[in-house]
Amino acid sequence: MASKCGKCGPGYPTPLEAMKGPREEIVYLPCIYRNTNTEAPDYLATVDVDPKSPQYCQVIESKDIYAKCDLGYVHTSHCLASGEVMLSTLGDPKGNGKGGFVLLDGETFEVKGTWEKPGSAAPLGYDFWYQPRHNVMISTEWAAPNVLRDGFNPADVQAGLYGSCLHVWDWQRHEMVQTLHLQDGLIPLEVRFLHNPAASQGFVGCALSSNIQRFYKNEGGTWSVEKVIQVPPKKVKGWMLPEMPSLITDILLSLDDRFLYFSNWLHGDLRQYDISDPRRPRLTGQLFLGGSIVKGGPVQVLEDQELKSQPEPLVVKGKRVAGGPQMIQLSLDGKRLYVTTSLYSAWDKQFYPDLIREGSVMLQIDVDTEKGGLKLNPNFLVDFGKEPLGPALAHEVRYPGGDCSSDIWL
Repeated sequence: MASKCGKCGPGYPTPLEAMKGPREEIVYLPCIYRNTNTEAPDYLATVDVDPKSPQYCQVIESKDIYAKCDLGYVHTSHCLASGEVMLSTLGDPKGNGKGGFVLLDGETFEVKGTWEKPGSAAPLGYDFWYQPRHNVMISTEWAAPNVLRDGFNPADVQAGLYGSCLHVWDWQRHEMVQTLHLQDGLIPLEVRFLHNPAASQGFVGCALSSNIQRFYKNEGGTWSVEKVIQVPPKKVKGWMLPEMPSLITDILLSLDDRFLYFSNWLHGDLRQYDISDPRRPRLTGQLFLGGSIVKGGPVQVLEDQELKSQPEPLVVKGKRVAGGPQMIQLSLDGKRLYVTTSLYSAWDKQFYPDLIREGSVMLQIDVDTEKGGLKLNPNFLVDFGKEPLGPALAHEVRYPGGDCSSDIWL
């Protein structure tokens, strides 16, 4: 983000024009230290991803992040046409659920107030995406910070403490106009409209129920949702539950709206679907990148509707990768996919304790944009276990001039 949110970046007029942009040379990742005796602050890592550079695959700069504000628990940020920055919240400063939105000045980043009308915040929050041509914003739900901060407790699901709704907002009036109660849609996290600004449909990844649901606008102006992809659970032994969900933690769409990608953090695979027909996605690529069901681990798969055998552990440049594919980012041209392995430190510690001890990694996947398909780049590895103050956990990947999961065309 440059001097003013509304004026930064290359300013591509359309998503298809953005696909013609130059190859990415650096990326940014917010990181945290969780296995150190020092009071190490969160920081922003700059990573060199230019194959021609002598510092390729290295962290070339780290800047401390001092997020000392009273905004509660913030998550997604998007720039607005006004030049302001809008942030979604998971809760209030005390950790109670509150799906509100905060506006920041695009030049000073000072807090200007809330976006929604007073008293109209959703009960829970997480991600959001807006589509001005249809005067709409869609927001999602995870859980109150007090519920998820210490790890995952299945009893909290039974108690109804995790989200299962999409909230539809009037973009101009700043108020909620509809709530979509998802059928078999527990923990809807990342939400993506199609990049075409005239499109009136998109997708949301439901983490715990392990499915992708398509939302769309009806002729009368209301919105509906339908399940279009289901990842079946695996019956297992040696895990916290008898069935393991895939746990879809991130999704994104290519800028030409042809491919949908998502990560199964627990099962360990990354998937690519052709969405030329958004109502009937077609699987075109799948790649295992670690996960909880690898051979030689504590989990034994007893029944699997998809695989004949458990996948092999992933080793890249001599390092065995801990965790599973989590946050993903696609190059503008759609030919490279960057993947990190940490979800949330408390959940990392619970499901992948090796992540806390060894740090997370960033991987690069080569994408076949013609026929579909995913292939690991064996020469690319960013090891955040080697950071100066100890192993670190890297999260989302961002480009300096905008990317597939942050840019919205008007």
